[in-house]
Amino acid sequence: MSWKSLAALTLAASLLGGCSVVERLVYRIDINQGNFLEQQDVDTLRYGMNKEQVRYVLGSPMLVEPEYPDTWYYVYYHKPGHNEPVQKNLVLKFNAQNQLVALSGDFEAGPKFMDPIN
Repeated sequence: MSWKSLAALTLAASLLGGCSVVERLVYRIDINQGNFLEQQDVDTLRYGMNKEQVRYVLGSPMLVEPEYPDTWYYVYYHKPGHNEPVQKNLVLKFNAQNQLVALSGDFEAGPKFMDPIN
């Protein structure tokens, strides 16, 4: 192999490989969308809380479907720069009397969820 072909091969490899390196050097902002919740926020929820109390604790839900107003969706999406995005969901269900009866999603019900409200 001649030195010209070796130099051309090295140059081609560095140019093609450089695309991913240059990509990492360009700054990308973190993208946050939705309702940021932590487990300690969800731990404050109690069975039987009304919608106003839940809204006070967690804020307004990201989505309430018109056909199903007793189901609230809290969605949080985080895309940190060049890393993989993270999405967390919390779904709350209320009964006909506007009382919280169930929660599901990426968060667990707190240990005192079934305790009565004081």
